[in-house]
Amino acid sequence: MIMKGLPRIRVLVVDDSPFMRMAISRTLEPAAGIEVVGQARNGIEAMEKAKALNPDVITLDMEMPVMGGLETLKAIMTWPRPIPCVMVSSFTTQEAEITLTALDEGAIDFITKPSSLAGMDIGRLQRDLANKIIAAAHIAPARLKKRIGPPVAPVPLQLGHAVGKRGIEVVCIGISTGGPAALQHLIPVLPANLPVAVVVAQHMPPGFTKSMAERLNKASHIPVKEAEEGDIISPGRVLLAKSGMHLVFNEKYGKNIASITHRPDTENYFPSVNVLFGSAAHFFGNKTLPVVMTGMGVDGTEGLKMLKKSGAFAIAQSEESCAVYGMPKSAIEGGLIDRVAGLEEMASAIIEEL
Repeated sequence: MIMKGLPRIRVLVVDDSPFMRMAISRTLEPAAGIEVVGQARNGIEAMEKAKALNPDVITLDMEMPVMGGLETLKAIMTWPRPIPCVMVSSFTTQEAEITLTALDEGAIDFITKPSSLAGMDIGRLQRDLANKIIAAAHIAPARLKKRIGPPVAPVPLQLGHAVGKRGIEVVCIGISTGGPAALQHLIPVLPANLPVAVVVAQHMPPGFTKSMAERLNKASHIPVKEAEEGDIISPGRVLLAKSGMHLVFNEKYGKNIASITHRPDTENYFPSVNVLFGSAAHFFGNKTLPVVMTGMGVDGTEGLKMLKKSGAFAIAQSEESCAVYGMPKSAIEGGLIDRVAGLEEMASAIIEEL
């Protein structure tokens, strides 16, 4: 939240649709601490107005004439002082791919585009967009550059006493803002012979985790897929919780499986890290290795409390390597974390604590 007395966050709204410019601007008008200082119809106009108005954050439509959102983002990221961008994307498969590329290229986060004001959940849109703009405004410019480097070799899996000392069966990762880029650093360096299952709850709107899983699968030595009902929790595979749903653990024919559910429907995030961690505490107990990574808010803290009661060891991402140091900070300040690791060291840290 924005505290009284602090400068207002100045936002430039960029979209070729007059309706969307109006919808986003009206959505942000009531948000405390946020001011829409201008609008633009395409990327060329956006860059001209950004230089003139010096906004703190830009909301950037993906598909525009003259110069699209991705091209505009890439140009802005080359500036000596880049401006944080929150992308505005549709639900199409093609645009999901472009949106994920934008996150690789330095975009902070994205929202999905409403089809009309009628029937739109204005309250949820306002909260989600305002929160993402607030998070974006507080990110240091040095962290906005392109995040994805060349492919890297997997972390060696040291056999023997260093692996298996805790008897871990499943690694559960909770992650939010900055997550897609962070996962592109982490998952591809996990070794193909990883002896545990990995399950990830990444805050993301419906329709995007399938594309993200496919991208990670192509880049990784370990198989990655979007979780489906009944998927077996098996070593050497990564399951991404389906966006818009929760992932919980269940048992069928003596096998631990993934179950996809809307319950509880009172959570703020789907998938919820708290729900994933709480279910892991019930099914795996201290055979779970929870990992809390970059993200805004406190999701995961309550679930960690349940895991810690079972004796689980927990890892959090370091402040300096997070895009947004919210979820890890909450867990660390709650005394729930046993080890802190930077993003570049996270894969090694996970392997060492199995």
